[in-house]
Amino acid sequence: MPRDASHCSRAEAEVLALLRQGEKFGLELVEGSGGRIKRGSVYVLLGRLEERGLVASRSEERAAHEGGLPRRRYRLTALGRRAVAAWEENVLRLLGVRGTT
Repeated sequence: MPRDASHCSRAEAEVLALLRQGEKFGLELVEGSGGRIKRGSVYVLLGRLEERGLVASRSEERAAHEGGLPRRRYRLTALGRRAVAAWEENVLRLLGVRGTT
């Protein structure tokens, strides 16, 4: 049974937060994380998030003169956007910034 979308590891939450900025390649996520997400784990994380319906991907064909394999671009789904918002709300509540009465 899949976990609730708001229950993400720190690395998963970081990938989702980076994807809020728009569609990205896996290596763009590694660069955007400032080294917190490693090259060897980014595609494992993306695969897990895609299985849970939080991200979607598409293959981007390269021009004939570029050669190489098609690359995958990843983006948040509507569920992924809600998961990021829930994760951020939980962090803010833990910090006492929001959600306290």
